Amino acid sequence: MMKRRTVLTTAALSTLPLALPQAFAQSRKDSVVLAMTLEPSPGLDPTGGAASSISEVTLYNIYETLTKINSDGSVTPLLAESWEVSPDLKTYTFKLRKGVKFHNDEPFNAQAVKFSFDRAAGEKSTNKDKRTFANITTQVVDEHTVVILAKEIDPDFPFLLGQGTAIIVEPKSADTNGTKPVGTGPFRLENWVKGSSITLAKWDGYRNAAAIKLKKATFRIIPDPAAQVAALLAGDVDVFSRVTPRAVPQFKTNSKFQVLVGGSRAKTILAINNQKKPLDDVRVRRAIAAAIDRKAVIQGAADGYGAPIGSHYTPGAFGYVDTTGVNPYNPEKAKALLKEAGVKTPLELTITLPPPPYARQGGEVIASQLAKVGITAKLQNVEWAQWLSNTYGGAHNYDLTIISHVEPFDLGNFAKPDYYWGYKSPKFNDIYDKIKTAPRAADRAKLLGDAQRLLAEDSVHGFLYQPQWITIANKNIKGLWKDMPIFVNDLSALSWSSPA
Repeated sequence: MMKRRTVLTTAALSTLPLALPQAFAQSRKDSVVLAMTLEPSPGLDPTGGAASSISEVTLYNIYETLTKINSDGSVTPLLAESWEVSPDLKTYTFKLRKGVKFHNDEPFNAQAVKFSFDRAAGEKSTNKDKRTFANITTQVVDEHTVVILAKEIDPDFPFLLGQGTAIIVEPKSADTNGTKPVGTGPFRLENWVKGSSITLAKWDGYRNAAAIKLKKATFRIIPDPAAQVAALLAGDVDVFSRVTPRAVPQFKTNSKFQVLVGGSRAKTILAINNQKKPLDDVRVRRAIAAAIDRKAVIQGAADGYGAPIGSHYTPGAFGYVDTTGVNPYNPEKAKALLKEAGVKTPLELTITLPPPPYARQGGEVIASQLAKVGITAKLQNVEWAQWLSNTYGGAHNYDLTIISHVEPFDLGNFAKPDYYWGYKSPKFNDIYDKIKTAPRAADRAKLLGDAQRLLAEDSVHGFLYQPQWITIANKNIKGLWKDMPIFVNDLSALSWSSPA
């Protein structure tokens, strides 16, 4: 083993005989209701879409990976029993667990691993980490041994293999995983009411079924912040991870709940379409950055739960450098930069806002700030599916958008010429190539600093803040993650203490 860095409403209950609420509470000891802001889209296959909400429901629950990422960022075996790495960090030998089956009773083996990784790299793949899989070759040694040959050095490779994009799928059922997911995990899909809820049921065929305390888990989709608070207070929801920060004060003083405030590797940004005029002019992008008061955005969008960032990297991560001074808040400088760029004001732009409260609330704050320097920002609210298809995908039809990128190691997105923000920099590509192949940690740290500074100097985006994620839950739920290096709800770790 190797480790890397590390529904029954309250109103309904009130009409029942007095003895039944206690019985209901007892039954809840083997079930849990969780809630989330965004519904998985386009389906329940994390290899088929970029939305983190897919893995929030499915990763480690329905599907499993060779490795498992823990709440502290460490990596331990999951479907792999162990692994060894060659001295040049390019060859990984994985020993696989024996006796593991998929939900459809097909065996988990080395062939399934090879199929999964070849599929992720294939021509038809929509896996957001397709580039990672295109740079490896998977070889079957025997039923329970695979060798992965990497073209590039990546010290974070075991971590990447624990993410939703690296799930091991069953070849016969892979094409229908979006609606009928089949994995090796402890839970199966029982029911999905689109736009409302997703219910998972314990799979008795799981190799360690006796250790799984929950028999059922229901994920409710609640995008509205006020409704999130109401559902928690009513007891309709037991756990709400990444809940709106505005909910915190009333729950901190309520003895029925626990409030967990944890760190993340997420970057909340005002993404800029670098291919659109006049946003293709670095002076205009710098003007936008100079118009933004990050502290005011953190207060308005996240109720103070966040740390300012100046580039696409977070405090505490390996190789982090503080770049918040590269484009500091300076409205007068912003006005001068727009004038220098020949932009006639008011410059009219649209900020596309997906549903999460941080985006909608942050949009109002930023629009107000931009107005002070001569930029009129129209706020356009869109549903999550629209954002994924029109902003992130398709023709990248947007000027500005507010979004949190939650992947820990995603600097490589700036080297993708077709990525949705349209940033193209041979200089960055060169630095990133060197990051991927630097064998010494000290060299890699220096290069990571160079990459961060270049992104800040190019003002690729308005880099805003590193969010802190808040989980509010019934005080009797045990096993919740506090820190979230990736977005998952690990149901296998959850249980109730008495009374439920």
